[in-house]
Amino acid sequence: MATRASPRPTGGNTSRPRRLRDELRELTLRLHFYVGLFIAPFLLVAAATGILYALTPQIEQVVYDKELHASAPAGAEMVPLAQQVEAARSEVTDGTITQIRPPKDAESTTRVTFDSPSAREDRQLTAFVDPYTGEVTGVLNTFGEWLPLRTWFDDLHRNLHLGDAGRWYSEVAASWLWVLALSGLTLWVTRKVRTRSARAYLLPQRKGPQRQRSISLHATIGVWAAIGTFFLSATGLTWSQFAGGNVSALRQSLSWSTPYLSSEAATTTPIAETEVPATAQSVLEAARQEGLTDPVAITPSTDGGAWLVSQVQRSWPLKQDSMAIDPTSEAVVGSVRFADWPVAGKLAEAGISFHMGILFGWPNQLLLIAIAGAVIALIVIGYRMWWRRRPKPPRTGLPCPLGRRVDTAAAYGILIAIAAVVGLALPLLGVTLLAFIALDLTRRIVPGMDSARKNESA
Repeated sequence: MATRASPRPTGGNTSRPRRLRDELRELTLRLHFYVGLFIAPFLLVAAATGILYALTPQIEQVVYDKELHASAPAGAEMVPLAQQVEAARSEVTDGTITQIRPPKDAESTTRVTFDSPSAREDRQLTAFVDPYTGEVTGVLNTFGEWLPLRTWFDDLHRNLHLGDAGRWYSEVAASWLWVLALSGLTLWVTRKVRTRSARAYLLPQRKGPQRQRSISLHATIGVWAAIGTFFLSATGLTWSQFAGGNVSALRQSLSWSTPYLSSEAATTTPIAETEVPATAQSVLEAARQEGLTDPVAITPSTDGGAWLVSQVQRSWPLKQDSMAIDPTSEAVVGSVRFADWPVAGKLAEAGISFHMGILFGWPNQLLLIAIAGAVIALIVIGYRMWWRRRPKPPRTGLPCPLGRRVDTAAAYGILIAIAAVVGLALPLLGVTLLAFIALDLTRRIVPGMDSARKNESA
């Protein structure tokens, strides 16, 4: 989690800029230590649950084999979509159809999703229909396109099933992940530039004292995982409660938001619920004629608005074209092509898909697991270093200080200014950074906290 501070230059010739630089490094050292000590448990949980979430696609294929898969008899053709939707309506009699997803390939089932009082809170009911027999193979509580297992793992990763308190935990973890990576890189680079060859940046030290070998292993793992941790932190914050709202507002102000179609693109005679199956068939055929290929999702409108048909492929190559179709005339009254999205919108869509492990299939999943595994290894090694060299706890009960005393007010002023600026975009990071500053200043105020402790925690 931290390395031993380099000796501070002594003597009366130490320049003020050099002293400020050295004290900023001391603060960075202690920041990395304190954050590693107190935030690492959050990161450990986030990494472990992230690995479980990354494996969900394969697990779902086994758990929901009956609902997801259809066997295509030799030479068999799919029954009309209208017949499949009618079968789903007969199974979920108290629901209103909100989305229809035809089979994405020859071995998949059709999904018909309903708003229903029989569904769990904040969930919908989805009926799965065999497209060759027209028979319902199962009904599950779903959240959007996510099946129960993925939804459970997502809530575990996002908030530990603890509601808002859990979301704060995950936002703290995502906010500090990049800070830990950046501070660790800074400490390692500034240390290595003065002491070792460039090779030592990327390969762990094999000889020397165990402490030095542990520090080297901890640091080089961090170097290799740095880009991945920066990326996961940035994309994870887009889902957070406070920072996520700021990200959305920024994207909107810069016209980087994802474009979407409204069902108000057409005003027609309202479609009765009993007419939805037949209309779904004709709307899908109209979209097909305009070149909209699978996989697609059909969003019906029964209040006189246009029906939306959207591509829903989030793996590479991304397919996100969408069309608004008049259900009466079957005319396309609006469309948004993925090729016309702003570059930032495309990058955001790809980044989120990568974070979910679905952009490049199993290679994407393996890379996420490797990054999460690296984070876990960094935490375990860091705690081991600290445990082996931990000093006796002070009588005050506060954590023992790391590194040397910082006397320059400018160093604290710079850190407070950074906390204020960063806190505007990442509120929980700003608050916890100020808490670190308060804790570090406490060692200068509380008697005994700034006594001569030569041992450092690692």
